[in-house]
Amino acid sequence: MSSAPAATREVRPGSTATDLVIAVRSLAKFYGKAPETVRALEAIEFDIGEGEFVAIVGPSGCGKTTLLKILAGLIPASSGTALLRGTPILGPRRDIGMVFQAPVLFPWRTVLDNVLLPADVQRLDRGHLRAVALDLLRLVGLEGFERRYPWELSGGMQQRVAIVRALIHDPAMLLMDEPFGALDAMTREQMNLELQRIWLERRKTVVFITHSIPEAVFLADRVLVMTPRPGRIAEAIVIDIARPRSLGVLSTPAFGAYALRVRAHFNALSGLDA
Repeated sequence: MSSAPAATREVRPGSTATDLVIAVRSLAKFYGKAPETVRALEAIEFDIGEGEFVAIVGPSGCGKTTLLKILAGLIPASSGTALLRGTPILGPRRDIGMVFQAPVLFPWRTVLDNVLLPADVQRLDRGHLRAVALDLLRLVGLEGFERRYPWELSGGMQQRVAIVRALIHDPAMLLMDEPFGALDAMTREQMNLELQRIWLERRKTVVFITHSIPEAVFLADRVLVMTPRPGRIAEAIVIDIARPRSLGVLSTPAFGAYALRVRAHFNALSGLDA
């Protein structure tokens, strides 16, 4: 299994300093104290450009979610820096949207009120964002469900609500932590198509964590492959497949070659889905 040297920086092809949304430099995360220190992340370096969709894959326990939490400002790095449009990420920020594996919707709030939660918490203009929310709900096919409650929706519909909620305040970056991992295979495929459609419409910068190699290759412009703990970037793979991508692309030789290239970093015990 290969791993990138400490000094390697994975840079988006064609990127410049002016169009970078995320710049990660020498990032590391340690837990505990010597001699029982756990090294979760080490020497992480990569850039993400404006409007780019980047998927991150790696074996269980490699630090994918830890990395995402650092980018979200939920936990601090032990060393190194993570910059959002040139500004250090030192805590939670209003210009970052987050989607978790579970939709985390409040059961006593309607779909529309769940979407407008950031407006209430951040004391934003609810009247203006209500119009934005209705437009986004139309975009994801939930027009007419504004007054429904979460328990009246399927799992896929609930996750669409969570995505709209993350987009409502027009964040600079959308972070997604295995958002479709709890869905059945057919719903997951449909949600991949839905997310691609939303991304093509809105062109948000997306960092997407997944255990599924096909999902990563299908959705991403680039796939960052992480090593086992301590997590490093083993390879950044540019996915040169035209968009929009249909599910039929999964059976093409080009798609298979990319999936094999990612899978080559892992053995049968890696914890990655086929």
